[in-house]
Amino acid sequence: MKNTPVDYTIARQVIDKYNLPDFGKATIREVVAISSELEEATGTEFIHMEMGVPGLAPCSIGVEAEIEALKQGMAAIYPNINGIPQLKTETARFVKAFMDIEVSPESCVAVTGSMQGTYASFLTCGQCDPEKQTILFIDPGFPVQKQQIAVMGYAHESFDVYEYRGEKLRPKLERYLQSGKIAALTYSNPNNPGWFCLTDEELQIIGELANQYDVIVIEDLAYFAMDFRKELGIPFQPPFQSTVARYTDNYIIQISGSKAFSYAGQRIGVTVMSDKLYNRAYPGLTQRYGGGTFGTVYIHRVLYALSAGTGHSAQFALAAMFKAASDGIFDFVSDVREYGRRAQKLKKIFTDYGFHIVYDHDLKDPIADGFYFTISYPGMTGSRLMETLIYYGISAIALCTTGSEQEGLRACTSFIKNHQYALLEERLKIFRDNNPV
Repeated sequence: MKNTPVDYTIARQVIDKYNLPDFGKATIREVVAISSELEEATGTEFIHMEMGVPGLAPCSIGVEAEIEALKQGMAAIYPNINGIPQLKTETARFVKAFMDIEVSPESCVAVTGSMQGTYASFLTCGQCDPEKQTILFIDPGFPVQKQQIAVMGYAHESFDVYEYRGEKLRPKLERYLQSGKIAALTYSNPNNPGWFCLTDEELQIIGELANQYDVIVIEDLAYFAMDFRKELGIPFQPPFQSTVARYTDNYIIQISGSKAFSYAGQRIGVTVMSDKLYNRAYPGLTQRYGGGTFGTVYIHRVLYALSAGTGHSAQFALAAMFKAASDGIFDFVSDVREYGRRAQKLKKIFTDYGFHIVYDHDLKDPIADGFYFTISYPGMTGSRLMETLIYYGISAIALCTTGSEQEGLRACTSFIKNHQYALLEERLKIFRDNNPV
């Protein structure tokens, strides 16, 4: 390595200290730790693209509502395990306003972020039928969700959807569901890390097969309404956020306060399930708990065991933000369009210096610009590219950790500062000179 912005010897010492057999398989937190340690040790500013943490100011509507709740003494009171009534009501209204889906407030449950929501969903789904304890991932996806499966001891299957878009999805998905072992399947939409969006045709396929094989669909909408190619921010008017809920009642939707509302620090989100699923009794749940429906077991058994409720004041914050959005006085989508603008600039810089966008199309349409994008470099595996860029003060994660079968990296736009575009260009010029195609 020559002329690298980060001293090669120091970088090797830090990386070797973590004893990683394959650097490309390092977790997000390990990459953050390594890049942060190198930043401090060398005094070299890093361009951090590894961590999917919001980089915008939190919504003031939420902050003010939470402060008022704290002033009213909510910090001293256990929240209702079901979620406060205001949040449940406003969630149902928000879902109607931006998804055009009818659901009762009862079926809307407060969770401490989508991480807890998906964990509780996986756990409950795997207990419904003793013959079904496998979770199917339509990948690429959020790496930590597979860690959740490992923690609870369930099995999982996965496939990279890259080559199975459109009608090709049906036979591929059915091959897994025919086994009779799949309790639930999950995906993110927009996708983390590829930022492609499953189409209504594909969601209909998923919904129809979920009905046919009695499988629960866990739809992760962490990046709610962030397909910036569409005007998704006008309440009660189309176009609406795409969802599998139009095609099946076997659904659980995770809506996070973290990205769309920049409220990640308070760990707040909601799980929304169909009324039919909420009220459905399963033999496995009856055998394990002596009774209850999917919804009541999810809340009063699983969530209660995990945290005994979601942060009280944060629920008031999310309720206020949902209400303002549904009232049309808070255009949350316009606020987060900044991520799309950053992605557009970053992708141009990378491609100008010989990189390629891995997930570059949604079927026939160009990929959207948003929170994440994916890059590769000719002649380099994702693992090698990830390690090499560390020496240039650029940190990202390898696609192999997301269940992708493509070689490359996931890059996040959230932490990019205005002065870093020129810095990135300067470093990639050195990278290209050192690694000619």
